[in-house]
Amino acid sequence: MAIIRKVDKQNKFFSMFNTRTGHYMRSGIIKNGKDTGVDPFMTSFPELLDIGIMGHCIHGKSGLCLKAGVQCYQSGNTIHHPNMTLTNFKKIVEECKGKTFQIALGGRGDPDQHEQFEDILKYCQQSNIVPNFTSSGLGFNQHIVDLCKKYCGAVAISWYRSDYTLKAIQMLINSKVKTNIHYVLSKSSIDEAIDLVYNDAFPKGINAVIFLLHKPVGLGQSENVLQYNDPRLQYFFNLVDINKCSFKFGFDSCSIPAILNFSKNTSKEYIDTCEGARWSAYITSDMKMLPCSFDNDKQKWAYDISNDSIENAWNSPQFNDFRNHFKQSCPNCFKRDLCFGGCPICPEIVLCNEKG
Repeated sequence: MAIIRKVDKQNKFFSMFNTRTGHYMRSGIIKNGKDTGVDPFMTSFPELLDIGIMGHCIHGKSGLCLKAGVQCYQSGNTIHHPNMTLTNFKKIVEECKGKTFQIALGGRGDPDQHEQFEDILKYCQQSNIVPNFTSSGLGFNQHIVDLCKKYCGAVAISWYRSDYTLKAIQMLINSKVKTNIHYVLSKSSIDEAIDLVYNDAFPKGINAVIFLLHKPVGLGQSENVLQYNDPRLQYFFNLVDINKCSFKFGFDSCSIPAILNFSKNTSKEYIDTCEGARWSAYITSDMKMLPCSFDNDKQKWAYDISNDSIENAWNSPQFNDFRNHFKQSCPNCFKRDLCFGGCPICPEIVLCNEKG
């Protein structure tokens, strides 16, 4: 099946996803049989699920993350939990059939190191759900790359400034797998990011570099959070606007306030604010469902689905409370419909001088 279509009668819109190209389309709210052009606030069931199949991290235990200057938000060097069982993964996917378009495999560790990684990918495909994942590339081999080519929509390699990172990227590119780089943008890394973008120095052949704002969660230090008044931010976004690179740029939804304030060429049609509890959710290896993986530290909005359903979690008081942040934040700001006040979990990362 190439095109998956979904009609959301509760929220009055329809959406479509092309499993081959990754292209997603969503209508505005339908009223009297016509598209109003007004973007729906949420869906009645998550269209994207981030599933933390990993409970522990070989890469984190090795100390290579910290050596590379990456402060893991999952505290992968100190926490060791069991990985998600295949039985639990199948339970999740069974409820998602026909309702969820994509599954992002993740958690505390590289998903490709899960004991039943191949079975997990196969089950996604059998269920007409496209799997994607992010990895450090530390344990990559040709078998893993072949699985990526066969089953995955795209694969992202985190930028760890290492030989194994570059090797994994090149292996994927050589096998014609759609390859992205995830780059954590922080106070300590933005100079390197500027240099790499200015000189078009990321590996040739990648699809995109996705910039992710550093969050003070897990091992993430508050001192490393970028500040609104940092003059390097404007220069960085000037380079992004010019974009003389051989690859595309992308940003996580936490970066939307920064894009609105510093980018001059980004069309609002390409801005997709935080999807947590509106279009997506995260499930931990021990079956706690959260609006976002960055709540994994405190689990303030957690809902246990071990003996319950995704639907009940989605409609729970916890998830409604998370949504209320978006509904109530920055009521007088003319940009609020584009960013909804930024991140409810880490308000200190909201790069705006008028947040409130």
